[in-house]
Amino acid sequence: MHPMLTTAIKAARRAGQVISRASLDLDQLKVSTKQQSDYVTEVDKLAESAIIELLREAYPDHAILAEESGSSGESEYQWIIDPLDGTTNFIHGFPQYAVSIGLAHHGVLTHAVVYDTTRNDLFYASKGSGAFLNDKRIRVSKRTRLDESLIGTGFPYRSFEHIDAYLAIFRELTQKTSGLRRPGAASLDLAYVACGRLDGFWEFGLSPWDMAAGALLITEAGGLVGDLTGEPNYLVSGNFVGGNPKIFSQLLQVIAPHVGGKLG
Repeated sequence: MHPMLTTAIKAARRAGQVISRASLDLDQLKVSTKQQSDYVTEVDKLAESAIIELLREAYPDHAILAEESGSSGESEYQWIIDPLDGTTNFIHGFPQYAVSIGLAHHGVLTHAVVYDTTRNDLFYASKGSGAFLNDKRIRVSKRTRLDESLIGTGFPYRSFEHIDAYLAIFRELTQKTSGLRRPGAASLDLAYVACGRLDGFWEFGLSPWDMAAGALLITEAGGLVGDLTGEPNYLVSGNFVGGNPKIFSQLLQVIAPHVGGKLG
């Protein structure tokens, strides 16, 4: 295992300890609102500090992009961190949230960790070395038909600028798939695509820390990822489609007519 991946796993587990302790007494949580339906807790901040402290010890010259503290440093290496993806789930005691840590080298994703603290499921990948769940190699599903597929998504909750396009896609996919799911933590949704629990996923308006680690998990598990046109611009646009190769292309065919070039 690459030393940088080992460090990321150690950091994710350390953050997971912070989150797990706090989950035992949710009534004591201090919660503030960043914007409509977008929450942050002291746990988010403590978990992020734990991750950054460990990364800084190991790689003091690396740059960091983190959800709570933003961007810092300049380097060919950048860590992309969501210390608690699924904060709304967490504060409600809904057990679907995770720690997400990705590393990009010259803008190319090279290492990824998604840690599901409630199930102690550790997803990880390094570019060119495959994707794993708890030390077992994982692959995307083999389903070839959209009507037999289970597809993940995320509902708009901060920006509703493109909600009509989203609802049109949702309506069509509801009729053309085996089912749609919105668990509420994008990093875990992408990890589920990587291990075949979901056959595909799409969402608008994500942040880089929502996607970075999960996107590498999918590609290293044999899947495809892209923006709403299938291009590799998702970290910039915030719009994401992923899946096994057959379902990825079929999702794009459904999505394209509804976005009409307005979204990448």
